[in-house]
Amino acid sequence: MAEDNQVAVVMVPFLAQGHLGQLLHLSRLISSYNIPVHYVSTTTHIRQARTRHQGWDLLAYHNIHFHEFPIPYFQCPDPNPNAPTKFPSQLQPAFEASIHLRDPVCQLLTSLSATSRRIIIIHDYQMASVVQDFASLPNAESYTFQSTSSFFLFSYYWDLAGRPIVADSNILQQLPSIDGCVTPEMLAFGRNQAIHLTKSSGELYNTSIAIEGHYFDMLQKFQADKKHWAIGPFNPVDIFQKQDQLRHKCLQWLDNQALNSVIYVSFGTTTSLTDEQIHAIALGLENSGQNFIWVLRDADKGDIFTEDVRRYELPMGYEDRIFEAGQGTIVRGWAPQLEILAHTSTGGFMSHCGWNSCLESLTMGVPMATWPMHSDQPRNAVLITNVLKLGIVVKEWTPRNDLVESLQIETAVRKLIASNEGDEMRKRATELRNEIKKSVAEGGASRVELESFIDHITRS
Repeated sequence: MAEDNQVAVVMVPFLAQGHLGQLLHLSRLISSYNIPVHYVSTTTHIRQARTRHQGWDLLAYHNIHFHEFPIPYFQCPDPNPNAPTKFPSQLQPAFEASIHLRDPVCQLLTSLSATSRRIIIIHDYQMASVVQDFASLPNAESYTFQSTSSFFLFSYYWDLAGRPIVADSNILQQLPSIDGCVTPEMLAFGRNQAIHLTKSSGELYNTSIAIEGHYFDMLQKFQADKKHWAIGPFNPVDIFQKQDQLRHKCLQWLDNQALNSVIYVSFGTTTSLTDEQIHAIALGLENSGQNFIWVLRDADKGDIFTEDVRRYELPMGYEDRIFEAGQGTIVRGWAPQLEILAHTSTGGFMSHCGWNSCLESLTMGVPMATWPMHSDQPRNAVLITNVLKLGIVVKEWTPRNDLVESLQIETAVRKLIASNEGDEMRKRATELRNEIKKSVAEGGASRVELESFIDHITRS
């Protein structure tokens, strides 16, 4: 078959919501350069990515192609709110099952290789074993997507290097240990992926020089043998506006609230909390006297479309009181997070500090109340509060299993939404938001990095 001059990109995200969403956002960026992007996952996870997609019109990007592959059934346990670690171990069977994508991905790469000048595979770090067969194709290159902050990755390598003295050792020396952040099973899974990274041609980061350029520079010094591109934020900085009848009802409620008066509360898609903790959050929010949107849903299972999902129970009469007082709204399903954070009534975000949520909050100029749960989140919280000074602490990482009392939550909410300290944070958050917007505009640092990557993969 005759070879054409086209470069094709294949995206292979990890099977968890934050990773699916980030690489779908990156697909938008790359496809805007008239490069076809092939987004690959299991049948269930393609459906998940499309269903939960937000921030831009997916139908407007005709050169993003979805490839959904069935894999053998995998049994995932229910999320366990009483587990010794908050890491979503219920998803581990799905992570292990991802290796069944290896053969269909290899077949897709082989087919594209025959009709394209070059195949570019962009894969999540945790999917290296799935794409390992690219090495047999003469015109294929792989690039590793790092889904965490540069601050977290630098601190990880800094730990491995024995914590040498650097310019800001005072902050780094105070970092919480990563012990207990993930399960032993996930650590073993990651080690298995590392075996297949030796032929990676470079690394991509969903971050911006405007946010953490200092740590991105130091990270590159630790890995001087690799090419690095900081091309974030992947999510849009200006949100696609849906027609009124398609807007979520919580956005309509936000329309009637005062500027910066609402705290948005969400702990992501992988956090499962005890009933006791849920009740403490409920009372803390109510007693703060501040308006709120609270996303109250259990952690994802391996297949989010199963109907058996635990419903959190609130104190007797709570929802009626909140509704009658006009103080808040509770979202029990999927929430339009980007649109909520972009709304002028939103003045703060109580968050688990997953990197996706951190980036979305920073992009929209919203300061945070930090409550890390697992993985990279404890160190992301340090970046937000100690480095960027755009957040207050609800809960420190250690001791990580203690109940956060309602008074702690009440105090944090009031400080972020209704104090001079919170107002100053919002000013700084707005300034950073403006710098982030400049970075993705023509001539900005992130745009230059993205165009450098595009030039690299389309080189003659």
